[in-house]
Amino acid sequence: MDETLVALAARADDGGPLEALRALAELRRRLDRLEAVAVRRARVRGVMWIHIAAALGVSKQAVHKKYGGRRLLPGGG
Repeated sequence: MDETLVALAARADDGGPLEALRALAELRRRLDRLEAVAVRRARVRGVMWIHIAAALGVSKQAVHKKYGGRRLLPGGG
């Protein structure tokens, strides 16, 4: 795991309540970006939405709504 993510997780666990909230918000933003990259890589490699959804523990509809369509791949893939 990226050292920055580890540091943010530690701040969320050890800091005061406001420091924890700031650390959690930043951690969530970074994890969301990492998730988007992983989904994009999976789609580029031909992984089906149903398998991506299962890996993320969500429905196919949820993952497709969040990452599908023109936002994910150039040319609307």
